[in-house]
Formats: sequence, C-alpha cells, structure tokens
Amino acid sequence: MADRGHVRYTDVPFLEMRGMVKRFSGVVASDHIDLKVEKGEVHCLLGENGAGKTVLMKLLYGLYRADRGQIFLGGKEVTINSPRDAIELGIGMVHQHFTLVPPLTVADNLILGMIPSYGLIHKKEVEQKINELSKRYGLKVNPRAQTWQLSVGDQQRVEILKALFRGAELLILDEPTAVLTSMEVDQLFATIQLLTKDAGKAVIFITHKLNETMAISDRVTVLRDGKVVTTVETSKTNPRELAKWMVGREVLFRLEKTPFKPGEVVLEVKGLTTLDDLGLTKVKGVSFEVRQREIFGIAGVAGNGQRELVEAITGLRKVIKGNVIVNRADVTNRSVGDIMKHGVGHVPEDRYKHGLVVQLPLYENCILDNYSNPEFLNRWKLYDKRTIYDYANRIAKEYDVVMPSIEIETEVLSGGNLQKLILARELSRSPSLLIVNQPTRGVDVGATEFVHRKLLEQRDAGRAILLISAELEEILSLSDRIAVIYEGEIVGLHDSENANMHQIASEMGGFRKQ
Repeated sequence: MADRGHVRYTDVPFLEMRGMVKRFSGVVASDHIDLKVEKGEVHCLLGENGAGKTVLMKLLYGLYRADRGQIFLGGKEVTINSPRDAIELGIGMVHQHFTLVPPLTVADNLILGMIPSYGLIHKKEVEQKINELSKRYGLKVNPRAQTWQLSVGDQQRVEILKALFRGAELLILDEPTAVLTSMEVDQLFATIQLLTKDAGKAVIFITHKLNETMAISDRVTVLRDGKVVTTVETSKTNPRELAKWMVGREVLFRLEKTPFKPGEVVLEVKGLTTLDDLGLTKVKGVSFEVRQREIFGIAGVAGNGQRELVEAITGLRKVIKGNVIVNRADVTNRSVGDIMKHGVGHVPEDRYKHGLVVQLPLYENCILDNYSNPEFLNRWKLYDKRTIYDYANRIAKEYDVVMPSIEIETEVLSGGNLQKLILARELSRSPSLLIVNQPTRGVDVGATEFVHRKLLEQRDAGRAILLISAELEEILSLSDRIAVIYEGEIVGLHDSENANMHQIASEMGGFRKQ
C-alpha cells in the first residue's frame, strides 16, 4: 500500500464536487455525487464498468456539462465549461484512449493547441522543460521522437508530461494501467508517488482493479449505478469489502472446479512457426494439444508471441511452418470463416479491433460471425429483423449484458458488457473449441467472476478451451494444464494440481529449471 502519512485531510479540501448530476437520454449517469480530494493524495474512483467513474471526471474536465452540481477548488467555486477552462485551473486528464497526434514529435504534441502570450514558442526551451519534467518525475522520453514510434507506455508518459507541462496540480488518470505491462505499471506507480508525496499534487485514479487500489491509493470512493456507495481510507478496508461495495454482493475470487476428466483431442498444434508484423520470427516451433473438458492455459508476459500464436491458429496470420489441426481436420492457413466452420470460437485480445464493429448496433454485432445462418433469413432470403432482434436479446439476457436497447450503437457499452457480448455470440454457436485471449482485460471484478464461471461451465459441458492470459492468478485458477511461453517458445508445461506459482513466474521471465 501507499505511504499515507503525507496527506492532511482538511475542512476546506483542494477539490470538492457537490451534488453532481448528469443525465443521458433519461439515464442518470451521475446521481448527486459528492467527492473531496486533498493535495498530496491519490484518490481512487473505484467501480464496475459503467458505474459512472469516467462520466464524473469528464464533468470535472469540462468534456460534459453537468445538469446540476458545484465544483470548488481551494474553497472557491469555479465554472468549467471546456477542457481549456480545466487546464487554466490546473486540472489535467490522461484519457484511457490517448489523444496524441502520431506523426508529430513529443514536443509538438505537448505544445499543440497552446496559445502563447509572448509570441513564438521556442522548441529548444520546450525540449529543455520536457527534459526537466522527465527527470523530476521519472518520465523518460525523447522530446524529438515521433509519437507513432513510441510504445504504449511511452505514449502514456507523454500524456502525463503534457498535463504537467501545462501546469496541472490535479491529474486525472482514467484506467491508466489497462494497456501497460507489469513493469510499466510499476514505473507509473513510482511516478504517481513522486507527483503526490514529493510535489504535493493531487491524483484521481480511475480503476476497477482492487489490487491497484490497495497498492497506490490513500482513499477510495466507490461508485455503483452512478451513486457514491462509500468513501473510505484505503488502510481501513480490504479487497473483499471493496468488491462487495462495487458489486452489491459477495464476490467469489476463486471458483470451485470439478475434477479434470479430459476427453478426445480437439486442437493439435504441431511445430507451429510464424512471423510478427515486422517479418521477424515470433513463434518458434510450438506444439501442444487441447482436449475436450479441458482448459489449457498459456501463461507469459505480454509480447512473447501469444498474439501471433492465436492469430495463426484462427486464420488471422500465416503459418510459416507446422500444422493446426481441429477435430482431426488440418486447417493450417485456412480462412477465418473456414476455421470457424470446423467448430472454433474466438474471443480476441482486442475486442475493439477484432471482436466487434463498435459503430454498428448491438443486434448486428450479435450475428457478426454468423450472418449467413439461414435462421436469420426470411422466405425472400432477406434478413429477418424480428428473428435477429429476438436472438440478440436472448443471448444478451443469458450473458447479463446490461444495455438500454439492442438497437443502440455498440460503442456506448462498457468494456465488461462488450466482453460478455462477444462471449455470448461465440458460445451461442456451440463451438467444440473456444479460444479466449485475455478474457478479463479491462473488465471489473463482477464481470470477471461471470466470465470465469461461464468458462468453467463450458469446460464441464465438454468444450476444449485454449486460455491465454497475462494474469497468472487467472491462469492458475482456471486451467487444468499450463504451458509457459517465453520469446515464442514453450519453456514449461505443468499440471494445475502440482503447479508452482514461483516456478511458472520464473519461466515467464526466461529462467528455466535446470
């Protein structure tokens, strides 16, 4: 946990939001929310996907106009009608989806949109200030680098630098760890400590991850259905209590599994080799089998070939050498549609890029990979909207997808509901093999429990499941057998009953047992 001795809670807090109300088409997203934040504090906004965390912060940053409520800074009421107003008041926000212009340099992105009061902006002065801020807060980045060349972690550092460059005293971080590796998360947390403990700035940290909340925050405000459930000092609570406040019930962090009784082989991967996007060998001679009634987990640090392996199996990437066999049929380098017809369901790593077309309505996404099904056509061979609506509503209800209507654009749904929608669509086709890549990335604790329960139900129903996850605890709790991938090779194979977490973690880092 964070060292909380540096925060002084006062009668007049640095930031106070009173009675904030925001409605969208009759739906109350912020329901009379109160929030107080002190200087030097890391204050977590915790809640399920769709609880209203980001909406509240968009009100503070001027991206939305409140229907009702007041905002105070240092005891003085302020009006924030736009991000420019927020920036001038010393409020910065790093969005979950970055707002950088890829062809521009780091320095150009930082000054983009600024109107200097003293004439021209001198690049050397800008670069010097960037270097000073980088050194002070551990945000190492090259001011002259083009943004498109930077890693995701580096781009996030640029976003934080942009806010600091413009004088932010209050920094809002919206789901900042969703796309970071574990090492990058550690670096981000170190920067947050420097910002708050050393520089006395305030940080509002939006998250749904309990371990991060316990590790970094001084206080936590829990939201549920657009309302404040509680605000508590982090040192006076625990993950189980926070989860109950988030979801409104007890949450099972580890589900019971029935004994492992494997059936016939469904997936055979034999000596598979494939390249990455740069043409370099990324997966090197990988072989394994997945059987009926089995969850076969692949553990590894992100970037060790997991994405390329899944894409090669599912027809999204060319296999250079080796074979992919599904239900005794060789499907190597077949089309995605052909592989699906052999009984393969796929929950991809990137739900926005490969799982959904978010601009389309929900009902169309529900039949996205099954649009040729004759059940959805009328006697004139045209789509029967009523049948599709009924089908989409049925599977959405079965998988607890929270939505105002099956006709709304998919992009308005929270990450957890999008993940449940993809899972519902894939499993509704009754595949014999289900491939799930990072099934709970960006998903809250309640939705995580739901996804885990569904995967175990499918395993017990006879499905073969290939599970890829960067979350070692998820791999250990769900898998029957575990393979460890490192630099594109399988470096360890373990039965879950005898699996040693420390051994697996060592193999994930490239240290093999001698």
